[in-house]
Amino acid sequence: MSTVAVVIKTEEKSGVLHGIADKLYERNYNIIYTHLFLEDNFGKIYMEITGVDDMSDLLRYISNIPNVVEVHAHKTLYETFGKRVIVVGDGEIMAKTLQGGIMEAELHNAHGETISVDGMIIGGGVEIQEAIHSLDKLPRINALVLSGSMMGGLITDEIIKLKENNNDLKIVSIDMLGDLDSVVDLVVNDPVQAGAMAVKLISDIDSYDDVLLDNKFLKS
Repeated sequence: MSTVAVVIKTEEKSGVLHGIADKLYERNYNIIYTHLFLEDNFGKIYMEITGVDDMSDLLRYISNIPNVVEVHAHKTLYETFGKRVIVVGDGEIMAKTLQGGIMEAELHNAHGETISVDGMIIGGGVEIQEAIHSLDKLPRINALVLSGSMMGGLITDEIIKLKENNNDLKIVSIDMLGDLDSVVDLVVNDPVQAGAMAVKLISDIDSYDDVLLDNKFLKS
């Protein structure tokens, strides 16, 4: 049995998602992720489901659920976007960090991996703290890079909480003012290299993890 993904087009009315979930439960299918949105006055539901041993049977079963217009198989988000690096910060330093991550991810993807790099351009300590707090709600985050000129205090407190809830999350920081470097996994003084190292740390091809994290401070 494996995890599969489907996109379901439905009539737009109250209770449709609940009805689909009930029917899937009756067949012992387990919904592990769902996203619902509207398009052209129809409901669209993206679902990732486990406990599936016959995809064709699942599609037939869903197509017969009331209010379902059509259903199609889809790649899972992991198959599409793979491992995920988030870069948070603002200004030129953040832009260079994002560039470094994207260039490194391109190299890894050319060799068969799937790694995506996203940027959250945010200025201000409170705003960055709130953004970090929201990361617990985002799926598939494997690495976080903090890039700016000064971070600490409430941001440091938020990083501690994030690490407590996400033991496998790798956190990289630019070498900057503030006490943030006391709680991250790796501190890098070059912004481009910081983005690149975040990708390397979560790669299945590279094996930098233990060597880098034992050292923690990486100077270019």
